[in-house]
Amino acid sequence: MNLILFGPPAAGKGTQAKRLMETRNMVQLSTGDMLRAAIASGSELGRRVEGVMQRGELVTDEIVIALIEDRLPESEASGGAIFDGFPRTVAQAEALDVMLKGRGAAIDLVVRLKVDDEALTRRIAGRFAESGRPDDNPESFRVRLDAYNAQTAPLIPYYADAGKLVEIDGMGSIDEVASGIDRALSSD
Repeated sequence: MNLILFGPPAAGKGTQAKRLMETRNMVQLSTGDMLRAAIASGSELGRRVEGVMQRGELVTDEIVIALIEDRLPESEASGGAIFDGFPRTVAQAEALDVMLKGRGAAIDLVVRLKVDDEALTRRIAGRFAESGRPDDNPESFRVRLDAYNAQTAPLIPYYADAGKLVEIDGMGSIDEVASGIDRALSSD
């Protein structure tokens, strides 16, 4: 199964992806985690994207698509992929469809975590105070949230028209959100 967890930054996609990894043996393909790992490694890619992420801007399609394509064999060998933070644009969604089709696969389900922007802003301020993660500072977060809302909104009709979109209230507790996701997966 190939699943997209869709929602703005700090919506809880990573938390739910980790749970699905444990319960369904899927591989989480988190572009945010991959990019942070590239930065930590000090690689050329890491140096290229570090400033982009600190400003809250989105990394180019070319870079994130290459990162995802590199990890697909790992997900194919397990219970499937959980795409977390990807795709962010219709162009990325189309590229993902082509990549998967070339491998005899497809996106099975898209779970959209619906959340309130102001609640997310409060959540990220708390997370920044705890972890100090540079891309989680409130100013960068607001830029990321605005970019998500502007650039990712077209994905809603893209996946709805394909009959793959399920919406879950992401403002509930972790367990409530998990139950909603499990119901969506069992009805697919």
